Amino acid sequence: MRVLTAKQIRKVEENAFASTYTEAQLMLSAGTACYRKIVKIFGDDIKTKRVAVVCGNGKNAGDGFVIAKLLCDIGADAYIVLADKEPEIAEPVKYFNFAIESDVKYINFTDDCLDCDIIVDCIFGIGFHGEPRSPFDKVFDAVNNSSAVVVSIDTPSGTNATDGSVVNAVKADYTIAISTLKFAHVLPPANAYCGKTYTVNIGIGEECYKENYAQTITKADIKKLFVKRDKNSNKGTFGHQLNICGSYLMPGAAVICAKAALKSGAGLVKCAFPKSIYPVMTAHMTQPLFKPLCENEEKTISMGALNDVFEELKWADSVVIGCGLGNNDDTQMIVDQVIKTSEVPVILDADGINAAAPFIDIIRSKNAPLIITPHPGEMARLIGEDIAYVQSHRAEVAKAFALENDVILVLKGANTIVTDGKEIYFNTTGNPGMAMGGTGDMLSGMIGSFVSQGMTPFDAAKSAVYIHGYIGDVCEQELSQRGMTVDDMLSIEGAVLSEFE
Repeated sequence: MRVLTAKQIRKVEENAFASTYTEAQLMLSAGTACYRKIVKIFGDDIKTKRVAVVCGNGKNAGDGFVIAKLLCDIGADAYIVLADKEPEIAEPVKYFNFAIESDVKYINFTDDCLDCDIIVDCIFGIGFHGEPRSPFDKVFDAVNNSSAVVVSIDTPSGTNATDGSVVNAVKADYTIAISTLKFAHVLPPANAYCGKTYTVNIGIGEECYKENYAQTITKADIKKLFVKRDKNSNKGTFGHQLNICGSYLMPGAAVICAKAALKSGAGLVKCAFPKSIYPVMTAHMTQPLFKPLCENEEKTISMGALNDVFEELKWADSVVIGCGLGNNDDTQMIVDQVIKTSEVPVILDADGINAAAPFIDIIRSKNAPLIITPHPGEMARLIGEDIAYVQSHRAEVAKAFALENDVILVLKGANTIVTDGKEIYFNTTGNPGMAMGGTGDMLSGMIGSFVSQGMTPFDAAKSAVYIHGYIGDVCEQELSQRGMTVDDMLSIEGAVLSEFE
């Protein structure tokens, strides 16, 4: 699914006006589509609800006037609340007058006018930016302080559709995006204001979309990447994955990474780790191959293990390095040499990223495709900025870094970004219950597994990110956000993959 900026969607609509619709016709189509989605969300109960359709005086208000009229037509107790003044733009004026002539009630905003069950937010659309002026700031506060269920049309009023910034905005329970998603739906902090987001088709033809837009990762696209396995396959058919992970203080990261790789279909997984954690590794797993390596005083892999590492690289079809590795001179050397030497795709995570961050030329001297999977803090270290900067510029930072360094970047967080610097994808699966130690190790193991099985690195990253989040969503439904653990996610990983085979 496409994700557009405000400028891009305006251009698409201009293309539609030039070939198919008048602006008034498109406004009627948008309002009608949103009305139908509202009815679908609430079902027949909508007819028993009191619904305040709160409208500004711009074009988004026109959608609201259509919605209010159609809700009244089916018997809902719907009324229009004018946040500021009556509309002045021709198309919204047309539908405002039509609603009033159809006996839809309207009132001017007051502090007590939102005594209702449902609020439909049509105050601002994609053109909003900055901070709301009076009286809109008071209207936003009144909506947010109401006990009503809030449905925002297109984007929650007060959010910036293009960069996701927010000063003060309506916090919606549901958002109905018109035609496509906007960046406000996938970028923080605006994505936290959207609630559950739906997209409605208002009839704009494919010929009106003429650019290379950002996209979301969809289940249908991922399912196409999973080809049927050959009956005559053997363990070598599905690849060799080498995990260079773990240390005395963080053996669990290596275990999680390896389990995730095995449960997502890798034919053979070999775990290379400092020898002191051998008892932990073998106590938790029996299926992988084990390669204990010499270690330093910190009980991380020693640079003295490099010759063994080089030999294992010859065996591998994919390499995951960094999960629980530790960060010191030895591990920095190991990371440096793996990136420079490996002839198969490398997935760089956690301490692997930390090892490379002070020496960014390591990344640029790679010998094979490189997938980097930072969380915002690690991304900040990679570019020499703070976390706040990364979070407020997620799309730009990710795309620029991937392009400049010729890597595939997986910028983790809500709506994880996957980009190669040219294409950019946002993930829509996952939930806050996954914000815990170990989920990143699981993701890296899955990416490596899909690479070893023959996916391109970009497809492997997209697939793993989507399915990883999907697994988290299943856990949330079966357990809870607070109660789910990485072990719970691993336990259902194989079953969830049945939906993609």
